[in-house]
Amino acid sequence: MNYLPLIIKREYLTKVKNKAFIIMTFLSPLIMIGLISVVAYLIQMNNSKVRQVSVLDESGLVQHIFKDTENTKYTILEGITLENAKAVVKEKGDYGLLHVLKIDKLNEASKNIRFYSEDSPSLTLINSLGNKIEKELTNINMHRMNVDPEVIETSKISIDIAQESFSGKKTSKVDSGTKIIFGVIAGYLLFMFIIIYGNMIMRSVIEEKTSRIIEVIISSVKPVQLMLGKIIGTSLVGITQFVIWIILGSVLIVVVSLIFGIDIAQMGMPQQEIIEQAMQGSGNDVEKAQQFMNAFFNLPLTNLIIAFILFFISGYLLYSSLYAAIGAAVDNETDTQQFMMPIILPLILAVYVGGFTVIEDPHGTVSTIFSFIPFTSPVVMLMRIPFGVPLWQQGLSLLLLIGTFMATVWFAAKIYRVGILMYGKKPTYRELIKWLKY
Repeated sequence: MNYLPLIIKREYLTKVKNKAFIIMTFLSPLIMIGLISVVAYLIQMNNSKVRQVSVLDESGLVQHIFKDTENTKYTILEGITLENAKAVVKEKGDYGLLHVLKIDKLNEASKNIRFYSEDSPSLTLINSLGNKIEKELTNINMHRMNVDPEVIETSKISIDIAQESFSGKKTSKVDSGTKIIFGVIAGYLLFMFIIIYGNMIMRSVIEEKTSRIIEVIISSVKPVQLMLGKIIGTSLVGITQFVIWIILGSVLIVVVSLIFGIDIAQMGMPQQEIIEQAMQGSGNDVEKAQQFMNAFFNLPLTNLIIAFILFFISGYLLYSSLYAAIGAAVDNETDTQQFMMPIILPLILAVYVGGFTVIEDPHGTVSTIFSFIPFTSPVVMLMRIPFGVPLWQQGLSLLLLIGTFMATVWFAAKIYRVGILMYGKKPTYRELIKWLKY
């Protein structure tokens, strides 16, 4: 009789009804969003802080360039000495004092500029002040050399090389960036899923083995059915948890933003001066947004979705069978460490190849080879597909992955069958090989 559906149902219901699982499923998004909200709030407070900077320009060359911004206010000091200026700034409690000595040679101006403050100043503010002074002194230097800065500015040529395949398909740097983003997200998502829920399978097997429940179950169920039931049931638990996290996390982000007025987007925002500098050198934002949307819809979305599902499931099943075999071979989690390295190394290698080689050369020899090796192909191929991988390569890679999964299930079932009844002894690799012969 096929007990697989019953085992899957039991494994799924046992885990989702567990109090610890329920608590962590709903508590984890709360903790995560709470931490993100606190960080965003602190960044928001820091960005809204107004810094009062005094400027003592003894050269008379740059004091006129300092204009108040939303976060930085300037006070120009004149007719006083440096010591008196320091005393004034300290008394007023200003953020700091920018002192510019008399400059004889513009190319040595940096030696004559100092910023005094009570504590270490903001790196963003220092960079902003330096950029302002550098731009102004450069213009002055050009005038002294009878060079018109406007002529230099208008003479600059901006180059954005158009990209097009031999078949006539047009792409751009935005397209490449979008492909990298989707590839990296897909690869890392699979990596994290394997690590988190593979360990869950392993712990589940160890718990049942140490509690001797497994001896009762194995009397009426084939080991391979029991192992597959645990793998599939735990996979469904993981999917359920991920869906709840996504839904609950999205709702919490909206609630936090509306009720507490915390802008989560502040997490990725630099200081105001950096934004202003970036905006000065940027093009049309609407045009860039349009380019991103075009790049998104230019992606092989149907291929990406289907391939993601197939490689994600196959890759997870491949590694989870190994996790189950390790769990059956040992009596406690401490003993699993000697067997974990052969599993973790291919995953780390896949992430390394995908994160560096695929991004640089998605169709190169290294990227192509590792996208066919079953233990690295789930991550590497998912990162390659957005760049346009022939269907025959995807199909061949998937067949190799599925074939390896079936072989791994056989291998893992052999260890599982013997290991779940072995107690009190830490197995070695030599003993695992012997178990395959039973």
